[in-house]
Amino acid sequence: MAIYSYETESLTDFSIPKNRVAYQEGIKKVRGYLGKKYPLIINGERIYTDKLVKSVNPANHKEVIGEISQAGIDEAKLAMESALSAFKYWKKVDPKTRADVLFKAANILKRKRHEISALMTLEAGKPWVEADADTAEAIDFLEYYGRQMLQLTRVDDKVLSRKDTERNEYRYIPLGVGAIITPWNFPMAILTGMTSAAIVTGNTVLLKPASTTQVIAFKFIEIMEEAGLPKGVLNYVPGKGSETGDFIVKHPKTRFISFTGSKAVGTKIYENAAKVREGQIWLKRVIAEMGGKDAILVDKDVDVELAASSIVTSAFGFSGQKCSACSRAIIHEDVYDDIVKLIKEKTEKLKVGTPEDFSNNMGPVNDHLAYEKITDYIKIGKKEGKLLVGGTGTDKEGYFIDPTVFIDVDENARIMQEEIFGPVLSVTKVKSFDEGLDVVNNTEYGLTGACISNNRAHLEIAREDFHVGNLYFNRKCTGAIVGYQPFGGFNMSGTDSKAGGPDYLILHMQGKSITEQL
Repeated sequence: MAIYSYETESLTDFSIPKNRVAYQEGIKKVRGYLGKKYPLIINGERIYTDKLVKSVNPANHKEVIGEISQAGIDEAKLAMESALSAFKYWKKVDPKTRADVLFKAANILKRKRHEISALMTLEAGKPWVEADADTAEAIDFLEYYGRQMLQLTRVDDKVLSRKDTERNEYRYIPLGVGAIITPWNFPMAILTGMTSAAIVTGNTVLLKPASTTQVIAFKFIEIMEEAGLPKGVLNYVPGKGSETGDFIVKHPKTRFISFTGSKAVGTKIYENAAKVREGQIWLKRVIAEMGGKDAILVDKDVDVELAASSIVTSAFGFSGQKCSACSRAIIHEDVYDDIVKLIKEKTEKLKVGTPEDFSNNMGPVNDHLAYEKITDYIKIGKKEGKLLVGGTGTDKEGYFIDPTVFIDVDENARIMQEEIFGPVLSVTKVKSFDEGLDVVNNTEYGLTGACISNNRAHLEIAREDFHVGNLYFNRKCTGAIVGYQPFGGFNMSGTDSKAGGPDYLILHMQGKSITEQL
């Protein structure tokens, strides 16, 4: 039972003119510091290196958001020493004090909300609504994990009596130094959640953000510093995954790795973390979320408008660049044609363009690598299914791909099995609800999914047999809310760590039982 009250941060209502003006002011402020050079932050010190990476606007790849110093092995070693030293005192800091840092950071982020959201619009290509929701979720993580730590503290040092013969206590203690490797698609929310969970539980951190959103990560560090986080607790070490990332994952003093990203990188991290290195005296803990091939299953006799809207919203929000995005629609044959028609109509109404323009529904994809990969899959889709809408793109100025739908796709086709991470939806027809469930579960992933049905018996079957970590009924399959819909999946979607849930913080700690004979 929750002890400390928690409410989610409200989303900005952009139908109100003053809110649109405020967001535009945020964009103006961000434009005032475009092109700036950013250092590493190790033990609170700003360190510039000779190697710089340019972060560019994916909607206009000639525009440089910033140039960020990159950490090599020497800087990573220095960061590890800093984190190890800071852990000696941070682990002993009162959990209430650590939680208070998160609460202060949440208030700072509230004040900077439109600036941070605007930065995501420019650096990550997020439309206003998506960027605003990202910032709101980051605030939620800070508020929720701070309260969860306070709640766990009430369990900490709990006396477990055994008549009058002994005194038994159970307490949680932090693990140590964590490697936090964050994604680009939720560059503030997920980064904030992963990092704040590690910090509030008494651990220290080496933060390696995604290469395309490193300025956003730097701004997060500044917020945490302003909130009073001591130096050395959080060290900012952007760098190559094959160099800096591998080093901090393999380091014998790394106690745990928290990762969100692709299956390919996640499984490699899992493999590297499993090997015990010279000087290592523990088994490393891995907290991983690795994406999905998410499906919406549509039963017969449903509201076809609801079904089509849920599918299109889930598939093309933030250009399908969510691990929770719907990439497969499995539709009963009785309503297949009607829903396909509506999907086409709704998809054709989506406006693609620079996310700075509020009227655009979809912005660019992440970078040229994403653009090439997605367009390659579209070529495959044209062979495996019937193109309903979309199928085109341009990378002349930015990395834009039109929302694309393939219908009449076989359940075993590549575009039905492999994660594409872009605005590509595959649709297949089934003859029964049971067949639909079989198709839903016919992937190696198990992250999110939705079931659209008016049949209570079918919903109850789906409740048990739709094998995903986050299941939704009669709504979209994206948009998990911190504290109410803990997020994480099964199978190759990761370790089902359930971010934003009541047991997430415990993954960053270990239990200690103490008995005293009386």
